[in-house]
This record gives sequence, structure tokens and C-alpha cells, in this order.
Amino acid sequence: MSDTPLAIGIDFGGTSVKAGVVFRGNIIDHAPPISTQDFDSPDALIEAIARVVEDLCARHTGVAALGVGMPGFVDFEKGVVYNLTNVRGWEMIPLKVRLEALTKLPVVVDNDANCMAYAEWKRGVGRGYRHLVCLTLGTGVGGGIIANGQMVRGARHGAGEVGQTSIDFRGRRGHYGNLGALEDYIGNNEIAAAASEAYHAAGIHKSAADCSPVALATAAHGGDPIALAIWDDVAEKLACTVMNCCWLLNPEAVVIGGGVARAGDLIFGPLTSHLYAQLSGPFKDHLMILPARFGNEAGMIGAAAMALEAAGFPPEP
Repeated sequence: MSDTPLAIGIDFGGTSVKAGVVFRGNIIDHAPPISTQDFDSPDALIEAIARVVEDLCARHTGVAALGVGMPGFVDFEKGVVYNLTNVRGWEMIPLKVRLEALTKLPVVVDNDANCMAYAEWKRGVGRGYRHLVCLTLGTGVGGGIIANGQMVRGARHGAGEVGQTSIDFRGRRGHYGNLGALEDYIGNNEIAAAASEAYHAAGIHKSAADCSPVALATAAHGGDPIALAIWDDVAEKLACTVMNCCWLLNPEAVVIGGGVARAGDLIFGPLTSHLYAQLSGPFKDHLMILPARFGNEAGMIGAAAMALEAAGFPPEP
């Protein structure tokens, strides 16, 4: 194929673990997903992941590294998973050490939103930028930050949690005691609940299940005024957090991905309007608001690229 090594990227989700072989930003082989709920301990699931890695390595010579994106707080340097919000028993798990022992590959473990940001920075729409903020919108809101051409990790490797930043200092109390956290307003479930309430107020009875972001996008494209108003409200709330990121970090571009971002112009149009109205000169001049290139595979692609570079391989061409 070429002298560029292969890497395996793993996207660890609350319901399944997905793995793929990555070559220059493309997944060239997928393993069958592993259900996280089928295992009663982290050890059993780690061993299952190692077997999947072994199978992929048997099918592809030249796999040089393994990267894992985790939906929780990770010590990047040690590869320790401190906790996962949606999977029981995952507290203080030395995942890097265990996978290296089982797979004999160099392993990198990071937060899944950081992996998404890394994918967009190295292989996606953020390529070439030195100052970048990336957000992924779905059940929750995650983020990653690149400043001065480096991933920003923070003192305890927790930087980039933009979904936990406040849009209302007297707002809803979040999971960590923080008030007005963005993801408590524009996560998938929160959008659906707000839409259901808006329809009920107008005398139209729709359950939250009928108000998923996909359903709301379809309704809005059809001219539904309630759905259009919901998307404008989501964009306005998102703009508040992005505005704060811009004043704090002065990025060249903001990349937005995840399921909610698939609403396209329904969110990007009003987002840009709300955002630019709150920024001045050097903070909005030449600022780009970009839809992410990669979808659900961003975590695997970013984790693989991160693992190769950590193992000493030069950045991919």
C-alpha cells in the first residue's frame, strides 16, 4: 500500500465499542461492534477489545499503534480512565497498560471529543489551522481545543469540556453541580423535551420521542414554525458558548460536528448570525464556522492518528 503505517482506532460508546483499521484518515476495515452491556466487568470487556484488535492485526500487516477514545475523564499521559458516565464499574482503570500488555502495541487513550478534534485538525476541515475549537453535539456536548498548533489538555487533562460551561449562571443545575451548562439545554434529549413543550403550548400534542433532532429538522425544512423556532433557540444557546470560546481563545475556526450538527443550515445560519453579533474586530474577522468532515467515525480516525504520532511516526502526509 505504502510506507505509511496502519493504526487501529477504537470508539468506546455507552452502548457499543467500535474498532477499525485506519490508513491516512480512512477506515479501511471495520470489526463487528462489541456491546458494552454484555460484560459484567471492565476486565472482561478489555479482553474482548484485545481479541478484536488481534483479529484486525491478523487481517492487516503493518498495524503499528492503537488509539482509544473514551466518553469520560481520561489521564492522557498515564492512559488511566477515571470514570465513565454511562458504563458501570469504569473507575480508575489503567486502560493503556492493560491493552499494551494484551495487544503488544503502543496505546494512546484519550477523551472521545479530543479524538474527534484531533481527526478534524489533522485530516479534516481543521487541517492547516493552528488555533481551533471543535465541538461535537449529540446526547451531550463535547469539545477539544487546539492553540498555537498544540492540543490543549490542561493541568489534569480535562481541558475542552465546553459542554459544561455555563450559558446561564442561574440556570439548571447540572450533573456536577454547575449551573446552566450548555449540554443541559441542547443535548438531544433536552432539545426533544423543549420541542414537545412548545408543541403542547400551541395545542399540538407531540411526545419527546416524536421530536428528535432528525424529526425537527424534517419539520423545519417543511416550514414548521415551531421547529424553526426550536432550531433558532438551539443556535442562540450554542452561540453563547462559542462566543465565550472566541473571546477567550481567539480561534481561526470553530468546527462543529455530531448528530445535531447534521441539521445543516438550520443551525449554522442562525448560529453565525447570533455569534457575529456578539464579537468585534479581531475576534470575528476571518473567523470560520465549519461543519465537521467526519461523522460517527471521527473518534476512531482521531484516536488512530494520535496513537501513531505518540508512537513516534511522523504526521501523515
